[in-house]
Amino acid sequence: MSNEQETSPNYKWFALLLLWVAFFLQQGTRQIYSATLPSIRDSFGVSSTAIGVVGTVFTFMYGICVPFAGIAADLFRRKWMVTIGVAVFCCGIFCSGFVGTVGLLILTYGVLNGLGQTFYYPSATSLISQLHKETRATALSLLQVGLYLGIIGCSWASGWMAEGGADGWRTPFRLFGGIGLAWAVALAFLLKDTKPAPVAGAPQKASAVEAVKAMVGKPSAMLLALGFGMMIYVDIGFKTWMPDYLKTSEVFAGDFNALSERLPWLKGAPALFAVVWHYLGALVGVMVASRVSDRLAKTRPGIRMETNIVGLALAVPFIWWMAHASTLVSCCVAMALFGVFRGVYDSNLFASLFDVIKPRYHASAGGIMLCCAFIFGSSSSTVLGWMKQAFSMQTGLASLAGFYLAGALVILVARLCFLKRDYEK
Repeated sequence: MSNEQETSPNYKWFALLLLWVAFFLQQGTRQIYSATLPSIRDSFGVSSTAIGVVGTVFTFMYGICVPFAGIAADLFRRKWMVTIGVAVFCCGIFCSGFVGTVGLLILTYGVLNGLGQTFYYPSATSLISQLHKETRATALSLLQVGLYLGIIGCSWASGWMAEGGADGWRTPFRLFGGIGLAWAVALAFLLKDTKPAPVAGAPQKASAVEAVKAMVGKPSAMLLALGFGMMIYVDIGFKTWMPDYLKTSEVFAGDFNALSERLPWLKGAPALFAVVWHYLGALVGVMVASRVSDRLAKTRPGIRMETNIVGLALAVPFIWWMAHASTLVSCCVAMALFGVFRGVYDSNLFASLFDVIKPRYHASAGGIMLCCAFIFGSSSSTVLGWMKQAFSMQTGLASLAGFYLAGALVILVARLCFLKRDYEK
């Protein structure tokens, strides 16, 4: 395929659409577990700490494997990295609908699903970055919308299905896992094999050692990864336990009972409400901030990191408010505003990293960044499960505000001390 074909306006947006649907499924299927967690816990008769271990195994597995997937995406064909990844994680999701013990759920959802998901994101973001040069933040933000809508849609559907009986929680795993396997076949036929961009005077393929050096040799890149780890810790804790908190808290019980009586299709309302307001807010934040940063990036190189800092810092008070809300309405408002600033951060999540990494190492750097972040954040679901038993879920959720603040400070150091040295034009 010629470079003109690869970068034509029609194909670059069609490729984004293909990858968008895959990302919708990847992120949406992750949320099935959180949306059905109370039903799974009751079905297997285990503690909150034990059920939190499933999420920790998934996150840790993802963190351990994703740097190798990122390096592989720079060395091998990114089309097949994406396609194989979607097939493997959807196989894990599908099989999770048939397990009979928490141990087997750890194997299918934690290990197989975690392994497959590692291959998708580094390859997908590097492909998009290669095809969308002037519209990088906008394209990556549109991809991010797939995350928001996938989580919202799958949360509502999974929560609703889980209310259908003792084994109702199995249905969304089987349904969305099967859809994902079909989409992997579509990717194999429709996604073109876009090769990494060549670098003058360099071998066609980067070595694994060079790829690692490109990331760890840039202090700003490693600080961005640490800041991302703070955000992931919050994200995993929030997505895993907020549905359970809304469903089991006496503060909100009356509101949800009234809703389910008036609107039967909102039977799984806690699972839906736990994410819908947050991600609708994030949708607004990501689309506005991405357009603004793309316009300013040509004249202000630091705008992408500065956007990251603003997003994390301004979300802090709303996380605290969310945890201490005394009514369902105020809690939803807090989650929405938390989401707006989370979207501001997301708008330049990888765009800021790619500002300090050469294009031929984008997938490897993305993989290493994801590795650092997900290993750091992997303990969140278990820690909050323990905090629920030892203190209260309110205390656990409120503690997440401190991690967003720490992330903002870490990226501030990267912006002030290292960006000028590390920036790649």
